[in-house]
Order: sequence, then structure tokens, then C-alpha cells
Amino acid sequence: MRIVIKIGTSTLAYKTGRLNINLMESLCKTISDLKNAGHEIILVSSGAIGMGVGKLSLAERPKDMPTKQAAAAVGQCELMYRYDRLFSEYNHTVAQILITGEDVENEERHRRFRDTVFRLLELGALPVINENDTVSTAEIAVGDNDTLSAIVATSVNADLLILLSDIDGLYSADPRKDKNATLIPTVDKLTDEIMTLAGGAGSSLGTGGMATKLRAAKICTGRGIPMVIANGSRPERLYDVVAGKSVGTRFNA
Repeated sequence: MRIVIKIGTSTLAYKTGRLNINLMESLCKTISDLKNAGHEIILVSSGAIGMGVGKLSLAERPKDMPTKQAAAAVGQCELMYRYDRLFSEYNHTVAQILITGEDVENEERHRRFRDTVFRLLELGALPVINENDTVSTAEIAVGDNDTLSAIVATSVNADLLILLSDIDGLYSADPRKDKNATLIPTVDKLTDEIMTLAGGAGSSLGTGGMATKLRAAKICTGRGIPMVIANGSRPERLYDVVAGKSVGTRFNA
């Protein structure tokens, strides 16, 4: 299978902005094992701004664009250093790709992006994709990595998109506010009723939330690609997701 896995800032980092080292090590080990089993993996990783916040010892995620971009510049170095070191332990080579909205919207640049990803997969490399937050200016141009991961999945004709988040999946109500909220294991159609379950934004360090995840589901399922939202706190759940077992919420194509 060709699988796009997206991991969010709130999963990769603590609320302080500092890296969750144990989780990242488990994530890289699990993805490496899935690659060893013959799957093609593309990782869409948030975390650059969040890690920059931690490394620069900022009190909170910056609100002004220059500081966001400065945090991204610092954090992206740390993020890729960690991925390169951890994946190298399992004999896998990572490749960094930073893109902007123009790389998606411009036909020629989009084609070159796709060609690069396909060639990297042929060479056995593991593409790690993030938005180029250091130069993007449209908050932040694609807007969030849930949407970016859906664009990547459709661009490379993926068989599955997995969004690893800090929530188990889509609930009938906000589980943080309603103790009677229940997890919805399967969504066959993105109705208006389902879309209204999106609620508000995600964590203070991230940019997403359920709304961006449902938008990603709409992009993917409309192009015949199933999508799963799962809790990223235990990366080994990826084995069950890839095996088609019931984990989180699955959006059928």
C-alpha cells in the first residue's frame, strides 16, 4: 500500500513545545517496520513552529507572522535532525520536502512535486513533507497540515490517509465537554450533519481541529481514497489501521 501518515504538533510535542521523545521514537520505529513490510510511506509532519517555540523558550505560540516564521526556521532544523537520526537507526533514508500553496496550485510545480515524490519512493526513501512555513505568508498558505496531507494523498494516488491526532476520532459531540459523547467508528458519507460535528480549533500549539480533518476527509474520499483519524499517543496502532481493523474513525471512499 502507498500510505500517507500525518502527525500533528499536539501529538509530537508537549504543551511546553518541547518534543515528546518517547512518542517520536515509537513513531519512527513503527513506520520503519511498515516500510520493511513493503509499504510505501509518506510522512506529513507538523511541529516546526511548535518545536521552534520550545527551542526559543517562547511563552506561547506566536501570533505575528515574522515570529511564526522565525520559530518555523528554528524548529524545522530540529524536526528533521530528529527524523534523520531516528530513521537512520532502522536503515531508512529520509528526504525533506517543504512546499507552499503555489506548489499545489501551479500545474508545472505540482507536477514536479509529484515526480520528485514518486522518484524518492522508487529509491526507497521516506519523504517527510511540511508546508514551508518560513516563507509562506497566507496563514500559513495551505492553512493546516490536515488539508496538506489530503492534497499530498490525492497527488500521489495514495491507498490510505491516516491522520494521527490527540483525539481518538470523530465523536457525536465534543468529548471534552459532553461525557455522553460517543466515538463514530465509520463514516460512509460526509453529510451536513457530520460536518456540523467539527467543533472548534485544536490545541494551542497546532493550527488544526476537527474541522480541518473533515475537510481533509472530503478531499480524499471524493477522490476514492479512504481516511482514518486515530489517536497518535500509541503509534503502534498504525499496524491495526493498515490491517483494516477498527481504530478511531474510518471515512470510506
